[in-house]
Amino acid sequence: MASYLSGFKHLEIQLEEIKSATNNFDDSKVIGVGGFGKVYKGELSLPEGKSMVAFKRLDRKHGQGDPEFFKEIRMLSSYKHDNLISLLGFCQEGDEMILIYEHASQGSLDRILNDANLTWTHRLKICHGAAKGLSFLHDPNRSQQRVIHRDIKSANILLDENLNAKVADFGLSKLSPANQQYTLLVTSPVGTPGYCDPLYMDAYQLTKESDVYSFGVVLFEVLCGRVCYENSNGRLKVFVPFWKKCYEQKKLDEIIFPDLKHQQDPSSVETFVDIAYQCLQKSREQRPTMSVVVEKLKAALELKELHDLELYEYREILNLADPPLIYNSLKELKALLSKGFPVTGGKRGNSSEKQKYVDLKYKLEGETETSIVYIATTTKDNRFLIAELYQFTSNGRTFDLEIVFEEHKDDLEVEGILFQPLEKVECAQALEGEEVSNDSLQWTMNEKNSGTKLLKWFNFDKGQEVHLI
Repeated sequence: MASYLSGFKHLEIQLEEIKSATNNFDDSKVIGVGGFGKVYKGELSLPEGKSMVAFKRLDRKHGQGDPEFFKEIRMLSSYKHDNLISLLGFCQEGDEMILIYEHASQGSLDRILNDANLTWTHRLKICHGAAKGLSFLHDPNRSQQRVIHRDIKSANILLDENLNAKVADFGLSKLSPANQQYTLLVTSPVGTPGYCDPLYMDAYQLTKESDVYSFGVVLFEVLCGRVCYENSNGRLKVFVPFWKKCYEQKKLDEIIFPDLKHQQDPSSVETFVDIAYQCLQKSREQRPTMSVVVEKLKAALELKELHDLELYEYREILNLADPPLIYNSLKELKALLSKGFPVTGGKRGNSSEKQKYVDLKYKLEGETETSIVYIATTTKDNRFLIAELYQFTSNGRTFDLEIVFEEHKDDLEVEGILFQPLEKVECAQALEGEEVSNDSLQWTMNEKNSGTKLLKWFNFDKGQEVHLI
């Protein structure tokens, strides 16, 4: 097997380092147990610095062994995506076989399904992220083969500190050609009861639609706030048939997690549960592809965001519309806002020549909450869009300001920040109404991977008090 790992030597980590990080595999470091064995956490020195990681230690009594170990290394070294767990290294010394991953600090999805603090928006984002990861496996670039995961379940969807979903556990996965429909015949099906495609279990035929079925089960788990099975008197009870029946009989209220009911938007729930049910179709031909699932979950998320915007940021704007605006999605609302609409009295509430929807998200250093500006106004010379970010007062000559722009529309480019007074101020060192010169305002722009970061240092030599927009 040594030759098999010859191309992965750069990922090899010494056993002594792992023992040191886990206090010699002390039980206090255990964060989970799965089909591969126990999972430990610990701090490890990596090329980019020290980092908290997860160590998955093979325990053969759980039924897995060399094939799963080598397959995990091969898969996660070749297939990289933001929504797939990252393999950081491995160790094979003596009888020890250990895989080292990025640490998903929020654990697995199954553990928080019944957490009332996991909002409907959180759940939609998690499902959308996991769907993107699985879609990437099913339809990779042309140089790679398709991956059928074979064990999609909420326990194999991990969450980082920001609740970003990471599909994990590739020990049972299979490869198939990416450029054609392909059915794999297996001698014995593997996976987790309750999540497995019935056609896979009965006919031993494995396709990418088998993963789609399993993902549909996960979607219903997220909606219902519980895993799809329970052990009762030594017997396994699976809830999937009951969930499907409730959908068909329009009795979703009987199964929706109670803490979600007050925060859900009906259109968002309908879009979500429709695609979840389609994933569970008996006929594989009637199941959607994962790329379609991604689109539908994105639509469900946008409908929820639209619902929230109606309640808060857009309420005043929408109330001005005469006649009322008619739209069925966030995309349609954005289009209406960018084109303009009549308001009470026959005036335009917005004009594509004067204002534009920008959806600019930003944060000032020291703040924990992200701020959002939705509408920007065109400057008189029609060269730029301008939107108010903050208003502030500075009594000193020098003021350091750091703003991180996190997200904005694709066609938007941040050119700079303008400072201007909201009112005239008196200053013994300056003439009334004197403008701040460009020479007294110094600034630099740096690009960061997490977004565009603008660092502003400005010094008003003559003490003017200004405000930021």
